[in-house]
Amino acid sequence: MKKIGFIGVGIMGKSMVRNLMKAGYELHIYARTKAKVEDVISEGAIFHDGIADCVKNREAVITIVGFPQDVEEVYFEQGNILDSAVSGAYLIDMTTTSPMLAEKIAEEGKKRGFHVLDAPVTGGDTGAKAGTLSILVGGEKEDYEACMPLFEAMGTNINYQGKSGCGQHAKLANQIMIAGTLSGVCEALTYAKAKGLDLNTVLNSVSTGAAGSKQLDAFGPKILAGDYAPGFFMKHFIKDMTLALTEANRSNLSLDVLSQVLANYELLQAEGYGDLGTQALIKYYEEELPE
Repeated sequence: MKKIGFIGVGIMGKSMVRNLMKAGYELHIYARTKAKVEDVISEGAIFHDGIADCVKNREAVITIVGFPQDVEEVYFEQGNILDSAVSGAYLIDMTTTSPMLAEKIAEEGKKRGFHVLDAPVTGGDTGAKAGTLSILVGGEKEDYEACMPLFEAMGTNINYQGKSGCGQHAKLANQIMIAGTLSGVCEALTYAKAKGLDLNTVLNSVSTGAAGSKQLDAFGPKILAGDYAPGFFMKHFIKDMTLALTEANRSNLSLDVLSQVLANYELLQAEGYGDLGTQALIKYYEEELPE
């Protein structure tokens, strides 16, 4: 398994492409705008003008696109992946998307002779660059095992979650945790600022105790510096939380924290902040938006 088709060469995908090439894989890529991927083309990735050419005769195809509708398009639109990949290929969707859509791809892919995995990732742009992503995999276990060398080129914490769709469910659980944690970080900083505390001192004081977290370490200093550049877009996090809330409702679960954090982010997106990073949640408190 050496020739890989890769669709979705964005903030995360570009670093994943680089790490796969470093591991010796031949990367065939497709992006809507060639100019945005000239750097990885110059490093050895082979660009194709269409999805069909990108995936034709590849042993594996990896996708990491933006939204569920993008996943639908690249897999199901006429002439795209399911119509163009060679039977027997491994189709690996690493987008965070609907578990129901993952099941749909797996069902249709199996009919056509493909090995289908849903394998969303967590770790952000930093983990993608370092090759230390966490990869949460759903599908047939033997397919997961066959693709382990691919996964090991991109991540270090790689786990089989269960049948098709389970990788997506695990990722949504991850996003639920992040929603509550990052909201707590922003509320704590808002409180400390209102009480006249030095915020850098507060961060240094609490980061090694019970309040410490990956979200605090990653975003606390960025928030204090006013750095809202996206390692992960707010608009994509809103998509993930919406998916999680939909799945929660299907199971008759009431996730009040998730619902409130999603509502706060949606207000920010309506104010035009959707292309900022998730740490821009602090703006909800700074600008005193109506609840």
